[in-house]
Amino acid sequence: MDKAQIKNIIEAMLFVSDKPLFLSEIKIVLEGPDANEIKDVIAELASEFETHGRALRIKEIAGGYQIVTDPVLASWLKKLYKTAGADRLSGPSLETLAIIAYKQPATKPEIEAIRGVNVDGVLKTLIEKNLVKIMGRRETVGRPIIYGTTQEFLQYFGLNSLDELPKLEEFNFTEKDIELPEHLQKKEEAQNELSGPPQENRQP
Repeated sequence: MDKAQIKNIIEAMLFVSDKPLFLSEIKIVLEGPDANEIKDVIAELASEFETHGRALRIKEIAGGYQIVTDPVLASWLKKLYKTAGADRLSGPSLETLAIIAYKQPATKPEIEAIRGVNVDGVLKTLIEKNLVKIMGRRETVGRPIIYGTTQEFLQYFGLNSLDELPKLEEFNFTEKDIELPEHLQKKEEAQNELSGPPQENRQP
């Protein structure tokens, strides 16, 4: 199998896949080239997409590779999604998801204290959409459930990791907007002193 054929196969795989493809998945299908060869071909493809002025790009998302559209076309595509009635997140869902993404791991009382409303229904929706998951329980009084984002969350927003989260302003939020009320901050500090350093890991 020559390089041109490998490139065509990889491009076709990325084109038909509705999720990011990992190197291991591509390697299994090709049955020959190693991971470094595949990465080189993908990098070459990505460069061709960009230098030839194509409407598509190859981006690393959630640890895999996916064909996406050029960001400069976003305004036109938004019109298409609006016309097609795409499954978009509601304002309350997006607000709650932003709080979880930037504060995770977060408990329901913390989220509700920041938003000022009950989030039972919104949390249920986000979990059903697999954008949010239960990460365990916080080792404090009452052992409240803690929530964090998922791998699908990264895919939904086209991120490779949580380090690529956009600025809060893009969610119409500021750092102050997602701060816990002062009385809850003091309560959390007191509980942390009693229970020792937190054990949760900030994972997608």
